[in-house]
Amino acid sequence: MNNIYFIIFGMMMVTFIPRFLPFIMINNKKIPEKLQRFLKFIPPSILGALIFPGILQSVPGNIYAPLAGGLFAVVYGMFKNDFVISVIGSILVTYLVIVFI
Repeated sequence: MNNIYFIIFGMMMVTFIPRFLPFIMINNKKIPEKLQRFLKFIPPSILGALIFPGILQSVPGNIYAPLAGGLFAVVYGMFKNDFVISVIGSILVTYLVIVFI
């Protein structure tokens, strides 16, 4: 039973150390402006890489409905910053394309 605690602690350290080390290493250093601009694009690109395959596989046999819903979410998100309306609207657009096409 005690081995499970060592395994959990080991897994915690393996994930904690790589996340904590950058904070220690660049604590008081100035990050160049170009690198800061580059780093701002990483979260949206990772989120897009995680979401896009799921969008394509959400409606088996129909590629147009999820693409229409995803396109609605992207376009609406570019002009408005309302996450709830973007999700509800993309679901509605996907449903309407499934029903009418």
